[in-house]
Amino acid sequence: MEQGALPPGSSARTLALRSGAEVGRPVPGAHDAFPLEAMARATGSPRLEGNRIALQFEGSSTFDRWVEAIDAAERFVHFENYILRDDRIGRVFRDALVAKARQGIPVRVVYDWMGCWATPRRYWKTFREAGVQVRAFNRPNIRDPLGILQRDHRKLVCVDGRVAFVGGFCVGQEWAGSADQPPWRDTGVEIHGPAAAAATRAFGRVWAEIGDPMPIDLDVDPATAPRAGSMPAWLIEGEPNRTRVFRTLSLVAAHARRRLWITDPYFVAPRPVSEALAASAAAGVDVRVLVPAHNNWPWVGSLSRGGYRFLLENGVRLFEWQGPMIHAKTAVADGVWGRVGSSNLNAASLLGNWEIDVGVLDADLAGQLEGLFLADLASSVEIVLPARRTFDLPRLPGERDMPTASLEPEGSLPQRLVGELRQRTSGERSGSTGWRVADFVRAGSIFGDALAGHRPLGREDRTVLGTVSTMALVLAVVLAFLPHVAGWLLAAVLAWLGVTGSVRAFLEARRAREREVGLGASYPVEARPDSVSPHLIEPDASPTVSETDAVAHPSQRTEV
Repeated sequence: MEQGALPPGSSARTLALRSGAEVGRPVPGAHDAFPLEAMARATGSPRLEGNRIALQFEGSSTFDRWVEAIDAAERFVHFENYILRDDRIGRVFRDALVAKARQGIPVRVVYDWMGCWATPRRYWKTFREAGVQVRAFNRPNIRDPLGILQRDHRKLVCVDGRVAFVGGFCVGQEWAGSADQPPWRDTGVEIHGPAAAAATRAFGRVWAEIGDPMPIDLDVDPATAPRAGSMPAWLIEGEPNRTRVFRTLSLVAAHARRRLWITDPYFVAPRPVSEALAASAAAGVDVRVLVPAHNNWPWVGSLSRGGYRFLLENGVRLFEWQGPMIHAKTAVADGVWGRVGSSNLNAASLLGNWEIDVGVLDADLAGQLEGLFLADLASSVEIVLPARRTFDLPRLPGERDMPTASLEPEGSLPQRLVGELRQRTSGERSGSTGWRVADFVRAGSIFGDALAGHRPLGREDRTVLGTVSTMALVLAVVLAFLPHVAGWLLAAVLAWLGVTGSVRAFLEARRAREREVGLGASYPVEARPDSVSPHLIEPDASPTVSETDAVAHPSQRTEV
């Protein structure tokens, strides 16, 4: 099927687009009322006008477009992905990138060390022998033990600064499928125009984080990039300790009028995200969240289910896709705005990782995203509250009933624990400590009942209990038979944390002193008398930093 088009009736994927439905039509007034200025602040990106952006949703077709763009490269190829596997798909891209490098075209590859831990060294050796510059993001570092939690989760391909690909597709056989295994469902976009130039600069920022910066002659300026269409877009770069995707979603949730539909594979939403969605649903917005029924990380699926009840009780509709795995990370609101990228709605992705998404204000693209969402719903089961707790939810005109599955009446084990605590604490004085101890003991009996077989276990309960029990058993064996080894291991970990923490504190203190000395040289005392208000200093008295210095020292950049 041609990417970027979803004509009703052209494929089984579009059967959900019925002629009587309002999907695909923008909500009246939603485009004009869209908060453009606030969006720029939330995303951390200026509005980039003049783009042509096409939707991608099938792995084989998406990978074909990537290879075609790489083959057509004339200036450079930048390739960044969380996972590159040494399988049939991974070797296709290795061969395409190596062939381009042998033509004399600069090729740069960034992969995440943790995401590619299983990829053998021989895979990267072929790149380097052909002249491809390869960098691994964030290898384990004894000086920064907690830095391993920050990963490069982006999926980005940039060619010549004129075309870029952003989305959720990693490089592996799972996304293309095989004779005996259907492909994972994912979504991405192909970008032409100034937003592609902005994506190229985004690659350069990560490249500079792990080594020397990009050559200045390969820089592309979005402000001077040729226009390729009429779509306005925002490039959303997720960085550790930034919350750009969260701010963007909160803004869209607050302004949505009728519809807000989200697809997310690892949906373990922090409380502020859940509350933003619940607030929209309470205001009458049709809020829907689509997640996989069979997660490739069962633990994440269990954690995701742990947050269902709050959302369901506040009017958010939840659906579980019944295919092999849905890996798309998208959102669409009111038929006018859409987001596609690598960011998941969980704390690790929103706060800890490097991510990249694109937000687009365009009725055609948003309509395609809505159509794709409904097509996915056709292979999904809706999760509902028990019959005694159901209430009316927003539905589309002519929308047919869907298969449903009831949330367990008593919820999963974590839910029952919280419920037990809430039940016991209601009506009690908050200052009393006696009831707290007693209720924790009573709540703990929930787990005891489950272990004794007095309570039925759902899928997430079995996963949690099985994993925790296995870990406890392994720890018990180590402590019983190798107590000295266990003690030495614990001592080594504590010593490692203590030494690295001390060294880190010392280095940071030294850098702070060096910065203070530098500031003292830039602002001599006689030039900054105390009697002069800082607001009256002439603008040209401020120190300037060259563009080269800013690129060479990305760790010193500050976002305002």
